[in-house]
Amino acid sequence: MERRHAALIAVTTAVLLLAATASVPVSTWLRPRIVRLAYAIEQRGVVYSWGGGHAERPGPSKGTCVGYRGSVRPCPAARTRGLDCSGFTRWVYAMAYGTDVLGPGNTDDHVRRLRRVRTAPLPGDLVFFGTVAGRTVRTHHVGVYLGGGRMMNAPETGARVRVDRVSRLKDFAGYYRY
Repeated sequence: MERRHAALIAVTTAVLLLAATASVPVSTWLRPRIVRLAYAIEQRGVVYSWGGGHAERPGPSKGTCVGYRGSVRPCPAARTRGLDCSGFTRWVYAMAYGTDVLGPGNTDDHVRRLRRVRTAPLPGDLVFFGTVAGRTVRTHHVGVYLGGGRMMNAPETGARVRVDRVSRLKDFAGYYRY
């Protein structure tokens, strides 16, 4: 009888734990994963490549020189395997969510798939720069918010994925969440 009672307690405990963890919002456990993945990519030393990360599947790819306006000449993107800022965030989110939730496109396309954070941002949110006002969306940069005013981003040609202060760029457009 004591064995049956112990088995019943074990099963009840397991069911309660499953119910409790199943009711935890996805963002609660996913946010730290997003930040860990961003740091893991930084540790790889992935380089910036204009248009990199926008192949059919997320992840480092050769970039493109179409639309390139960087200072490094000639444009190195077509021969450089790496990530641009939106390619970086696309890859981080695809790994965290298990599917390409941001999809192809640039920062304007990505911000349209997200909702603006009106209260305090959380680590793992995306931070955009440019203009987002009503139907006008003209963004030019995005990073993964780490907390404490810092973001992980692929900043510019010649750089590697790195941590910068959010205040490094002057045209902050807002924090956004999937």
